[in-house]
Amino acid sequence: MISLALVTDEASLPIDYDMPLLLDACQAIGFRAEVCIWENPDIDWSRFDAVLLRSPWNCIEQLPEFLAWCERVAADTHLFNPVSVARWGLDKLYLADIAARGVPIIPSQFVEPGVDPALALKAFLAAYPETSEIVVKPTVGSYSRGVQRYTRPREAEAAEHIAQLLGKGCHVILQPYIDSIDRDGETDLIYFDNVYSHAIRKSAMLMPDGTVNVPTLEFRKARTADEEERAVALAALNAAASHLGLEKPLLYGRVDLIRDVHGNPMVMEMEICEPSLNLPFGEGSALRFAQALKERLLG
Repeated sequence: MISLALVTDEASLPIDYDMPLLLDACQAIGFRAEVCIWENPDIDWSRFDAVLLRSPWNCIEQLPEFLAWCERVAADTHLFNPVSVARWGLDKLYLADIAARGVPIIPSQFVEPGVDPALALKAFLAAYPETSEIVVKPTVGSYSRGVQRYTRPREAEAAEHIAQLLGKGCHVILQPYIDSIDRDGETDLIYFDNVYSHAIRKSAMLMPDGTVNVPTLEFRKARTADEEERAVALAALNAAASHLGLEKPLLYGRVDLIRDVHGNPMVMEMEICEPSLNLPFGEGSALRFAQALKERLLG
């Protein structure tokens, strides 16, 4: 019997809506699955045939420690997705890498520590004169922490926010706020072993007043992604695998898309390390995920 560790952390497990469905799916295909806290020093990870990163969502707050843990686990057993994916995919600088491989992304300017934030912002606003609002976000983050939406008249506030993020050693992304998200939301597509499984529509998170809607279940609903969206999402996943030099496709991944002013889908972000996979919104999706893992391990 295949022994599997489903990795989370204590604070995140209660809001991991995928976990119960995945545990049931693992039992259905004959896996012995165990929910494990990644910070638990008493776990012998080598006793598992595979370790699956599911919801260790506190990893962003202790990223060096988490990546070192991934390295240790990968030395003893199969880690999914691989540690190279975790290291690359937890920093949104990857957007530049997939864009270089022809994947359409939200127009993005990356600002590194040491750069004058006011000058960087002025250059961005000059490059996109048609945009009335901008988004400022750190390249490494979760739950939209540090992400803010600003109108042009609030340029000074936006520059101060950029300065604060840079002062913490963060790289920063500047993006135009895409109005279509207020009307259509975003589409999140889930893939297992490069095969489309299901998708959801997620409502806009960044409000004009500066508040952020946490993407709980009530902000999501099932939808069917069209062929154009699927093509862009698959291109993003393939670009990731190619950039990282992986011999096989990513076992699992989520690609979040929105539409540009012409209605064309573009990547807002990818979640390929420890994504919420929205399994409650895709009938049979947990079983598809477990089966893809089984085939990968047996293969």
